Amino acid sequence: MTALTSIDRVRAQHPLIFNITNAVVTDLTANGLLAVGASPVMSNALEEAADMAAAADALVLNIGTPSAAQVEAMLAAGRAANQHGIPVVLDPVGVGATPFRNRTVRTLLDELELALIRGNAGELGYLAGLDSRVSGVDATAGADTPAIAERACEQLGLPVLVTGREDAMTDGSTLHVVRNGHPLLSRVTGTGCLLSSITAAFLACDDQVMRATADATGFYGVAAELAAAHGEGPGSFRHRLLDRLAELDTAGLTPHLQLD
Repeated sequence: MTALTSIDRVRAQHPLIFNITNAVVTDLTANGLLAVGASPVMSNALEEAADMAAAADALVLNIGTPSAAQVEAMLAAGRAANQHGIPVVLDPVGVGATPFRNRTVRTLLDELELALIRGNAGELGYLAGLDSRVSGVDATAGADTPAIAERACEQLGLPVLVTGREDAMTDGSTLHVVRNGHPLLSRVTGTGCLLSSITAAFLACDDQVMRATADATGFYGVAAELAAAHGEGPGSFRHRLLDRLAELDTAGLTPHLQLD
């Protein structure tokens, strides 16, 4: 399968992606999912978390603006998703920054079956037990993402996607590296969170986790490169990224994709 085939499946199937996510990124995440052809739903309510997860095709848990009530909703949704065989993606935003975030991630890891954990080099390095610096929710610059991915996968016992200058993903037996993307991604809040949700949409349409993750990451990186081609700033880049996510096809993808 290529990234084009994967995005074609998303556009044909319109998977419902349930996001329990942070307040900062809700708008970009919802619009980005719509752009690729998925159907987003966003809710933090415990009262409907299990029902919404059971009806969805994938679940994203993002701890960017955490609260005790939100964590309870995440656990309820995650348990329902596990019961129904729905893939769960965890985005451990800012883990390592505070004890509360650290406890939250550990609880989710201990109590839920996750299809994938997606984070930046600082976040996954922390979870891997490496000497990682987490400054707010920013990644450690210039990190060796393949090494972090392999160590995090070994420590956590589940597939991981580590984003940075290069994006690396592994399930312990297969390692892919994507060399697409653009520095402007780091100047727009929520672009990593959006990748987590787009990856969930690809996982909803393909039960091969590494294949879907590599396809989603390569597709997203090429879209970012094309969005930045006009050389403008982060505001226009954000809008162009949504356009490129909606428009990218095989003709635009194939010449640019750098996937090992």
